[in-house]
Amino acid sequence: MTHTEDLLSQEPARPVRSAEDRSALRAVTVFPILIIAAALWGFFSPETAGVLTGYTTYLLGVIMFGMGLTLTVPDFKLVFTRPLPILIGVAAQYLIMPSLAVLITWVLHLPPELAAGVILVGCAPGGTSSNVISYLAKADVALSVTMTSISTLLAPILTPLLTAWLAGKYMPVSAGAMAISIVQMVLVPVIAGLVIRLIIPKVVQKILPVLPWISTIGISGVVAAVVAPSHEKIVEAGALVLIAVIAHNVLGYAVGFGFSKLLRTTNKVARTVSVEVGMQNSGLAATLAAHYFSPVAALPGAIFSIWHNLSGALLSVIYRRLAERDEARSSAM
Repeated sequence: MTHTEDLLSQEPARPVRSAEDRSALRAVTVFPILIIAAALWGFFSPETAGVLTGYTTYLLGVIMFGMGLTLTVPDFKLVFTRPLPILIGVAAQYLIMPSLAVLITWVLHLPPELAAGVILVGCAPGGTSSNVISYLAKADVALSVTMTSISTLLAPILTPLLTAWLAGKYMPVSAGAMAISIVQMVLVPVIAGLVIRLIIPKVVQKILPVLPWISTIGISGVVAAVVAPSHEKIVEAGALVLIAVIAHNVLGYAVGFGFSKLLRTTNKVARTVSVEVGMQNSGLAATLAAHYFSPVAALPGAIFSIWHNLSGALLSVIYRRLAERDEARSSAM
């Protein structure tokens, strides 16, 4: 979904922007509905949805390839022109969410499989849908895109190391094998997409509007594949997982904002970091959990995929109103 920065960062006139708002809002409301439908498919028809279980890595590869196609070289220039906000955002991503995950597993006394799954979600990079939410929240879209890109590129190193360190006491973790998987599922497809964007930019530009839907189909497939083999466990642990996911996501938003303000960033940067920290690449987390832990451990990632889009849309309304209030105060001075 990061393709939106090409359209949304151009500061169009108010009527056009309103149309873009409606398009983005449609994206963050329709996408969760499709993902919920996929979860229901996996739950009520595990035999048919289970066919996708062996294809989750390929589905994730398609999603990340699509993300790569949305990226351009200027997206990475902010690393050199605005290094401090990037450093704050990426540091917050890999400090706050893993720490909150550990805290939540301890407070809720989660069983080992669920605890490992929640921690893996916390150790994942930022989710691509954060870019649309940042736009709706009147945050810094360009900064959000760069943060997502950098955290994703760092995932092959930081995600397995943090997971092995924090979740290793719950379930055995092979950090090396996980790192190789992330390179194959994330790094290679993203770089391939970026290279193709450089080679044939006009062709890619024409298909950009389709990419969010392809990504949604991919994430929906991952969710259905994760839910199918563990549908019986959902009845038993579903409420507990939902509580853990909501707490993790909401606290990520709040602590991300507070962390940024503590470092004296602007409100706009704080909103961006908040969204970036709270929204995770839960599709990656669910896929890795299913592969390296168990189907039950993949449940937090699957539920997070549904929840964070819904909460992100609500948060964008709140942040947008705060941004408009800040703008009104600035204009009155």
